Formats: sequence, structure tokens, C-alpha cells
Amino acid sequence: MNGQQASLNAFRNLVAMRFQLYNSLFSALPFHRVEKTGVLLSMFIIFCEESYQRGLSPTEIIEQFISKYTEYQTEKDSIDLLFRFIQYAERQVVLFDALEDAAFGAVNDLNGKGTLKHLLNEVQQQNAWTQLREKLKHFSVRIVLTAHPTQFYPSEVLGIIHDLSQAIMQDNTALVNTYLQQLGKTPFFKKQKPTPYDEAMNLIWYLEHVFYPAVGKILTTLRSHLNGNDALALPVPIRLGFWPGGDRDGNPYVTVDITLKVADALRNAILVSYYRDVRKLRRRLTFKGISGWVAELEELLYQHVFEHPSNTHLCVSDIREPLLRIRQQLIAEHNGLFVGMVEELLHKVDAFGLFFASLDIRQDSSIHRRVVDQIVAKGNVLPAYYHQLSEAEKLSCLSSIGSKLNPTDYEDPLVKDTLGVMAAMRDIQYKNGEAGCHRYIISHATSATDIIEVYGLFLMSGWAPEQLTVDIVPLFETIEDLQHASQVMHTLYAYPPYREHLKRRGDKQTIMLGFSDGTKDGGYLMANWSIYKAKEVLTRISREFGVHVIFFDGRGGPPARGGGKTHQFYASMGQNIANDEIQLTVQGQTISSNFGTTTSAQYNLEQLMHAGISNGLFASRRYTFTAEEEQLLERLAAESFQAFQALKNHPDFLDYLNYASPLRYYAETNIASRPSSRNRSAKLNLNDLRAVPYVGSWSQIKQNVPGYYGVGTALEALYREGKWKALQELYQNSLFFRTLLDNCEMSMKKSFFPLTAYLAHHPRFGKIWNMLYAEYEKTRKYLLLLSGANDLMQNYPVEQLSIQMRERIMLPLLTIQQYALSQIRSLQEKKAATSQIEVYEKLAIRCSFGIINASRNSA
Repeated sequence: MNGQQASLNAFRNLVAMRFQLYNSLFSALPFHRVEKTGVLLSMFIIFCEESYQRGLSPTEIIEQFISKYTEYQTEKDSIDLLFRFIQYAERQVVLFDALEDAAFGAVNDLNGKGTLKHLLNEVQQQNAWTQLREKLKHFSVRIVLTAHPTQFYPSEVLGIIHDLSQAIMQDNTALVNTYLQQLGKTPFFKKQKPTPYDEAMNLIWYLEHVFYPAVGKILTTLRSHLNGNDALALPVPIRLGFWPGGDRDGNPYVTVDITLKVADALRNAILVSYYRDVRKLRRRLTFKGISGWVAELEELLYQHVFEHPSNTHLCVSDIREPLLRIRQQLIAEHNGLFVGMVEELLHKVDAFGLFFASLDIRQDSSIHRRVVDQIVAKGNVLPAYYHQLSEAEKLSCLSSIGSKLNPTDYEDPLVKDTLGVMAAMRDIQYKNGEAGCHRYIISHATSATDIIEVYGLFLMSGWAPEQLTVDIVPLFETIEDLQHASQVMHTLYAYPPYREHLKRRGDKQTIMLGFSDGTKDGGYLMANWSIYKAKEVLTRISREFGVHVIFFDGRGGPPARGGGKTHQFYASMGQNIANDEIQLTVQGQTISSNFGTTTSAQYNLEQLMHAGISNGLFASRRYTFTAEEEQLLERLAAESFQAFQALKNHPDFLDYLNYASPLRYYAETNIASRPSSRNRSAKLNLNDLRAVPYVGSWSQIKQNVPGYYGVGTALEALYREGKWKALQELYQNSLFFRTLLDNCEMSMKKSFFPLTAYLAHHPRFGKIWNMLYAEYEKTRKYLLLLSGANDLMQNYPVEQLSIQMRERIMLPLLTIQQYALSQIRSLQEKKAATSQIEVYEKLAIRCSFGIINASRNSA
């Protein structure tokens, strides 16, 4: 039996069969008339499947089902049943999530390809230990947790999922039943929007309970194989980043006070984690002499956590040096007994310091321009004629500032916050260490001036150039910005004051590239190819100037936002793309699905580490495109771009999405502190619309347009030009191209056009629906022709079965949501009472929770 078949069998036994078994326990859930709900929901799923095959609309399906299988006569009774269906289905999703989490270790080969053990075996076989040590001096993986709103589970439900998974792993049916009952009484939606601080605390839970033990285990395994005391001196190859409380782009609720409060919470969380580990050590290290050192360290941490948390007189060395002393004593006098526990804690201290995760600050370039405008208007630092200067003159003016501004001199809260947070970064570095807050990210960076304006604002907020311990990170997002990124960076590298700043920062420049807005702007293929090409050119220019460039990928959950099989992308990077570090954002559902348990977090971190390290160690595997292959990809990207632009520029494009999906209700789901649009007062506009509600809305109508549109048209064009054989060879030889299309298949596998087929003949939106469906069918045809498969995702049977089961669970929710939206439109046309419309709005919004959670990486 091969590994893939073994994984599929494990999934069938531990997830699919158990889901049917435990699903029967839902009859005991404390819902009103629940026993009838479970039976009716099972019948409703089958009825939906049969009805969509017959071409019925969601409204027809629900009306016929209620008429045929219930005795309900009133609208109130019917709506009550639909709400009970939603409650029931929401809990089924949680059960399925818990089952998958519990089965993760059995379904995935934790020692197989792409794992740390696999990498170490490869190094051993090729005797590449010296090369590995050298690689580790420069390589790291940085996972940056963001607060983007793609997670609908409140923290209480996340805790239940964790406990439920543990009970399932123990095969404790009685406990599973108890947790399911608890689930029945626990609210699934928030009545109030979370604050940025709430979002931070929710993610700190993952830092403490998942990443802290997972990173410790990885570092212990890695360093134990390297042997010798110098293994402890090697840089840590895993770092964590953090955006909640620091990311103020489009979020007016993130203030300087919030940023400082989150930084304190991160510091306190890591000290609490160290304190717990030291208490465990104290129970084991009862030896004479050593026990006193452990007690002293425990008391030190206790004082800083519980007695005097505001006391900043604590350094990493205050924790590390006693541990090193204890380690040395254990080796010298106690045969190394329990030394592994001490070393694992040392590894954690090296990884997390006093900061746990590095708090990034992010703001949009337009805000910086607004701040600069007001400073110019004051006339006390920048000259009144600033805006008439050339770019070179502006750069010179900004980098020669010697005056500090007082934020309180300005009335605009954005000016106060921008200058205030730049000053606050120094305070955070003082308490948490430099790594605690050392990056300032500029969204929508379009010119060198955008970057130097931020540099100048740091000088105005009190930083001296030679003491500026901050990395300024431009974020290039749109297709046009990606194409011009090399010119921007060339100007910066050639500008002496900025080049001097980079020297003081170790000759390193981090550049962030945004997948979400790139896809929204240019479509799936063009966005991914533009980012690939931008990385190539930026690598070349950086090397010419002696700068080590680090790419930070802004990825979301689904393929349309740079998600999917992420580690395969990093494994596919050629020699002409810098790969010293892998940095990427992880958000919402992707945190809970890929990093929700210690086991899954360790596995997925190892996959990323393996991709980057093996790519560097075994250079012969690094695949670089030939000129002919680049031409093929350029043609594909150009053809798909044209197709996507034709769709995007259709006058009814956004109105169609707003009509068919729950887009307009995203802001009412109370899942995030950040507004769903950058410009709340403006008419619906694609540029202002956030990627999460945009991609998420396509997912909720099961069309997933951003993840495939234009691909079929591009493949067809090359097929007709007689270039199919060349494409097949590219597909076989290039992991990058293959992964790109694999992820496209994932988006399509989660599509279900019969849900919205009633729009095919709509007088206004019928043309758009038919355009989307035709492109879907065309893309499916050519993807299968290229891969030689009979079905989408055929080469990934476990993921394929998981998607099929999840889609079936959410089918009632999808149907109810479309029914609710149809009723809202009908009632609005009739000018019905607001209270009547609000009932269906609530129905549509409630469906969103289960749909998004069931999809796992839909936004």
C-alpha cells in the first residue's frame, strides 16, 4: 500500500466514519425540538442534492421541502426551522474540524517527505552537515499572524474544538458527548465587534498553546542533530510575527495605546510560558545546588509576571544564563539527567526572547502623504514649497530633518497616531527587545518618496539616523506596482542616506509582496507570475547593490489570495530568486486549520523549513525557467489578464457580486475590528474593497472567481497556437507551474454553480453568470487535459474527500443563504416593513459563519 492510499484509508476510518458515528450524538444537543431537526436536516441535504440536479432554485427547494416534509403553515415556523438547521450544521462543522485535527497525525506522515526528519536524513546521506550549519546562519522561516477577518469561531468555541479533538483522540465517547452538549449551549456569533486588543488576545492563545511547544520541539530536534555547544549559538530558524494591535491600515481603532497594550500582553504571555516551564523543571531538578538556581529563576519570573509586571529591568540573559549554568552542571555532575528539558527551554528563550512574536506596524502610504501635507502646512519642519520639489529634492529634504515634532501640536488623530506610534516603537524595543517591534510596513508603496517619507517621519518623531533600529518595508500590491517595484528599489539603493541606513541594518532589505490585491487587480495567473518576475528582478538589483533582499509574502487562506499549497511554491523557487528567508502572513482560518494544534503546526512549519533549506542545500534541484518557458508563462499571464480585465471592467461586475452574495453584510458579522472597505463613505469600489470580503463573497456563492478566472482562456489560446506539447513539458518539469494549477483546481473543486444557476436567465446579471460558468467549464476542461486526470484534485485524494464532505455539510447553509437573499430582494422591491426584511438579513448573516468555517480557507 502506498503512502497516499494509507492516508486516504486513515481519513476514511478516523474522519469520515467517525463523523457518521458522532453525528448521531447530535440528537442529544440542547436545542429546541432538536430530535426532529436532525432527521429533517438529513432529509434536506438529500433533497437539495436531488433538486439541484433537476435545476431547481434555492427558493424552490426550500418552499417545496417545507411543503412536502413538514406541517408548517406560517412563515415564522418555517424560518424557525431554517435557523435550527443553521445551528445544527454549525455544530457539524465543529465536529468535522475536531475530527480532522484529531486524525492529523495518522493522515499525514509526520516523518515523511518535507518533514524535518526527512531533511536530516537527506543531509546525513549526502554528508552535508557543514552546508546545513552554514545555511542555518542565514535562513529562517517567519510566520506572521494577522488579524484579518476570516475566522468566525469565537475563542470559547476554539477551546471546545481543542478539547473535543483530545477526547476524540482518546476515543472517549462519553466526553465527546459532553463537549457536544457544551457546544449546543455556546453562542457561535458575537453581538459586538471585537476590539483590536480582543483580536490580539485571541491569537496570543495560539502563541501560548500551539506555537510555543511546536517551535520548542522543532529546535530541540534540529539542534540535537547538530551536536556540540555551538549548536546553541546558531541563529534560530523560526521567528513569529504579529499584526493585531500594530496593523492600522484601514483600521481607525488601532491606536498608540492599543499598540503598547498588545506589546505588553505579548511580553507577559511569553514570561508566563517560561514560568510554567521553570515550575516543571523544579519538579525534576531536585539535586543539591541546582534546585536553588531553579528556585531563584522561578522567583524572578514570578516577580515580573505577577508582582511587578510593569518592571522593565529584565533581560533575556537574566533567564538564559541561569539555564546555561544549570545545563552545564547537569552534564558535569548528573550524567545529563533531564538536560533535554533545560535545552528545550533554552531553545524557546532563543526563539521568543521577551517579545514572543515581533509586532509589525503597518500603515497605508496615502496616510503618510496626508501626515506630510499637514506638516508642510505648519511650515516649521518641511518647506511650504515641498510639493513642488522633484523626487530627488524631496528625498534630500526628508532625510536631512533634524527637528522633532510634538504629536499634540496636531488636531488630526492620524497625524498624532503616526508620529506617536513611531516614537512608541522605541519604548517597545526597550521593554521587549529590538526584535519586539522593528518593522514598519508601507501599504501601497508606489515610489521611493513613499519610503523616504516614512524615514523622514521617524526622524521627526525623535529617532536619530544612526540609532534608527527599524526596518522600513515597502508593500507592492497591484500589477502596476509590482512591475515598477524594481525602479523604486533601484532609486532607494542608489540614494546614499538610505543605503547607509541599510548598512546599519546589516545590509538587509525586506520587501513585502501582496497576493490578494494583485489577484483582485490582474487575475490569478497574472498576479502570481507578476510576483514571481518581481522577485527575480528585485533579487538581481539587490545583489548588484550588495543588499540581501528578503521577500515577505502577504498571503491569505485560499489560492486566490496566495494560499493553498504554500510550501510547494517556496520549494519551486529558482536560483535567480533570493531564498535566505521565507516570510509569509497567516490569517484567520489558515491559523486554525494549518496551525490549530501542536502536531499540525509542527508539521506545517517543518514543511516550510524543508522547502527553504533543501532548496538552498541541494542547488541541483532548483529549477530555473528557460527563455522558451518564460515566454509560455508570459503568454499565459497576458491572455488570462485580458480575460480578467474584460470581466472586471464589465459595468455590472461588482453589482453582480453585491446582488448574488452577502457582500453587503460582511461588516455586520462582527468578526473583526477592521471595516470591510478602506473608504466607508464611498460607493462600492473594487480598489477600496478589502480582499477578505471580496474573495470571501465569491466563496459564499461557490463561484471562487478570483482563483481560476482567465486560466481556461489562457490555456485554450496556447492549445490553439499549437503549444500544448510545450505546456505539458512545462507542467511536468516545473513545480511552480504545477502548484499554480493545483491550487487553481482547489478553488474550482470548492465551486458549485447549480447554487446560483437561477441567475443564468436574469435580465441584468444573466450575461455575467454565463461568462463565469463558461470560463469555469473551459478551465476545468483544459486543466484535466493537461494533468491527464479524470477529476479535479485527483492527485490529492485526502484533500478531495475532505472538500467533498465539507461541501455536503454546508449545502443546507448555502441554500438557506441564497433563499434569504432572494427574499430580501423581493421584500425590498415590495417596500416591505424593515422588521420583516431584518429577519431574512439575520438568516443570511448567520449562514456566513458556518459556510466560512466549513470552507477552512475561503477568504
